[in-house]
Amino acid sequence: MSQYKVNYKIWLEKEDKVFGQGPKEILELIEQTGSLHQAAQKMNMSYSQAWNLIKTLEGRLGFKLISAQAGGKGGGGSSLTEESRKLLKDYSRFIEEAEKSLKELEEKFF
Repeated sequence: MSQYKVNYKIWLEKEDKVFGQGPKEILELIEQTGSLHQAAQKMNMSYSQAWNLIKTLEGRLGFKLISAQAGGKGGGGSSLTEESRKLLKDYSRFIEEAEKSLKELEEKFF
């Protein structure tokens, strides 16, 4: 058993950090709950923090991440855009493969 464990964080950059574990988590929660508000609550964020995060990411990525329906009698909600779903899927698959490769390297060297 090795005394070392490899630790890492992986994110996507354009000119600045644009997508990582936090944005991945909030998008997954929006997809599960159908609500930015509920996703923010589950992450212990205020709605305004979550809204600002989404808007900042959209500006950096160059496309919309969520479609929001205003509240009212039937209630509102949020859903992921197709581009957002593709990014989430691709990023998740990349992370899965990167973790497998890093685990193999960790075992090889440490």
